[in-house]
Amino acid sequence: MNENTPTPNRIFRIGATTIQADDSMAHLDNEGVRAILKRTYPEVAHATIRERTLEDGTTVLDFIPVAGRKG
Repeated sequence: MNENTPTPNRIFRIGATTIQADDSMAHLDNEGVRAILKRTYPEVAHATIRERTLEDGTTVLDFIPVAGRKG
């Protein structure tokens, strides 16, 4: 991306926690984000990722934990 291209908005949701992506996460794919987040949120390691786009173009990644798994 060049400096005139805006960084797409991405939001990561883990249960009740919402994380707004910053420029350091802009180049990461979903699995790259998972690798970073699972250090703090172990339930993300085996979670299902559901990706959706809001009306304003923001991408939301919901990490849905697998029942009975943590880390």
